[in-house]
This record gives sequence, C-alpha cells and structure tokens, in this order.
Amino acid sequence: MELLAGESAVMRSLRAILRRVAASDSTVLVLGESGTGKELVARSIHRLSERSRNAFVPVNCGAIPHDLLESELFGHTKGAFTGALVDRRGRFEMANSGSLFLDEIGDMRLEMQVKLLRVLQERMIDRVGDERPFKVDVRIIAATHRDLDKSVADGEFRADLYYRLNVIPIYVPPLREREGDILLLFDHFAQQSAGRGDSPIRAAPCLSSWLMQYDWPGNCRELLNFVERMTVLWPGKELTLAAIPIAMLPRRRGAPAPTAEEQRAVLDLWDSGSATDGAPIDGALDWAADVPTPRTPISSGGRMDAIDLKQVLADYEAAWVREAMRVTSGNITHAAELLRLPRTTFIERLRKYEPSVFRQ
Repeated sequence: MELLAGESAVMRSLRAILRRVAASDSTVLVLGESGTGKELVARSIHRLSERSRNAFVPVNCGAIPHDLLESELFGHTKGAFTGALVDRRGRFEMANSGSLFLDEIGDMRLEMQVKLLRVLQERMIDRVGDERPFKVDVRIIAATHRDLDKSVADGEFRADLYYRLNVIPIYVPPLREREGDILLLFDHFAQQSAGRGDSPIRAAPCLSSWLMQYDWPGNCRELLNFVERMTVLWPGKELTLAAIPIAMLPRRRGAPAPTAEEQRAVLDLWDSGSATDGAPIDGALDWAADVPTPRTPISSGGRMDAIDLKQVLADYEAAWVREAMRVTSGNITHAAELLRLPRTTFIERLRKYEPSVFRQ
C-alpha cells in the first residue's frame, strides 16, 4: 500500500528526509495520526538503509497483552512460565542486524518501558527465564499517534526513554495537510482495488470536489476503505456524489449514526440493482425542470391582483424540494446541500411536502 505517494510539498520534503535518515543508524521516532502511514515510513527507512538485506520486524506494542509483551520482545526459555513449552526467540533477536519497528510505543506500560530503556542503553537482552544476556545489533524505529510530551508530563511515559527514542523525530502529515494528493491517492487506491480485468472506479467532478473538502480524520486508511467500498458498489464506474447514499460516505468523528431513512437508502440501492447497473446520475439541479414560475402580481393596468402568497411560495418551495430529491436519488443530506439548507430544516420541508418519504 503506497501511502507515501504524492506530489504535495510536505510529501516531497518527507521523502527527502527519509533518504537522509536512512543513511544513518540513529534511532527514529515517527509521529503522526492514525492511518497516516507510519509503518510505511519505517519500512522505507529500512529499505533505503544498509540494513535492507536483513530483517525488518514490526511489533505493535498496543496490540499485544501487557503480560506477554516482554516475552514477545525478548523471547523466553522452555519452562519460563506456564505454556512455555520450547525456547523462543523474541523480536529483538529476529531483527538482529536489521530494523525493529516498535509501533504504538506510547501504549507501553511503565514497567516495560524500564526494561526497554535498558536494552536501548546496553544493546543486550535477557530472555524471560534465562540469566544469560544476548547482545543484539538492531536499529530501533518507534512510532506513536500519541502526544508523548503530554504523556511524559502526565507521568504516563518515562522522560529518559522518550529522549532515548527521540533522536531523529519524523512527522508524518495527515491527509488534510496533503490536499493536492487526495485525488492522486484516490486513483492509486482505485487501481489497487479493481478486480482482475475490471477498470478502476473514477470520481466525477462533484465527487472530486467533495473528496477535497472532507477532512479525512482517518487519513489514508479511511480513504482506502472508502475506495474499496465504492469499488464493491460500482466496479469500473464513474462515481457522482449524488448517487452515493449518505450511510456509505465517511463520517466525521462525533457525527451521528446514519438515520433510518439513510440506512434504507442503502438497502434500496441493492434491492433496485442500481448499485452495480449503470453509472450514477449527476448531482446538479436541473434549472429547466418542471418547476412553477411565480407569476407577477401586477396586472397590465397597474393594479395588484389578489393572490394567495403563502400558497404560491409553498408551491415553489415544494417543487424545488422534489427536484433536489430527484437529482440526488433521495439522498437527504445531498439534497439539503444543493438547496443550501441545514439538514434539519430540509427534513422539516420534506415532511411537509413529501411525507411518504418517511413512511416505514
């Protein structure tokens, strides 16, 4: 998964830094939000370094139970604890002469941090259950999405270990800071996700605009998931924003769960077969649509004719509500955006003019 692809200034700068860092043997601390590609940065450093002929060994410190992490990192001898039936090498030994990637180092407990600090200082490990130390030659690349300065201040991370790891800090930018790369990555992931013999999906201008405006809190991983989802729904098609049910779009952190009508739209999509048959429709209002034009209340004689103003405005409003729902295939959120209305206001209008939309 080539998450380092991109031509934005921050990515060109990052690739230049990685080439220089790879030429050294210093410890590296990779910082960045979840989904930005920190492991790929670590692999790139290893691949560009003189250690590339030897192993790159990743270990997620947050995914391994705390009581097993010591054995996982340093290994154990037969009989060291219940279930230790044979001698087992740890990740440090596996990475000897290569690179060890300690992902989510910020999740490591304090008692384990003490043992890791000793290894970094002495370059010696002790297998669990064995008193004989083993010398290791390993380049350490650590990563975390946490603010380690704050963790140190809160007493959750040892300051001495932090300074030992933070020899060369590398910041991986979030996708929202790589605006020029979003569409490039969309196309890259689309080619990667396309089935054998299928053309990759494509983003129509309206969807491309939305992709650039969304802030992607899950970063590259979230974009990849979105592309895979759309590839399953519309393999090989050009996608428009209007045709994608709101429940299938990425949601910002803290956003409410899809409503019943939004979830129904996904089921209707599959039931109708339109998820895989034909290209989605465009998402623009048709200004030539059959919408009544309010007539002028002034007669030829200069007098004002009597009209029911409330009814005229209601008819006009109802017509545009229906037109917005038509071009968005019933996507309430997109229809509201087309009319520049808050979603809650649009739903009120919809309940007034098209109550059948909300019937179970």
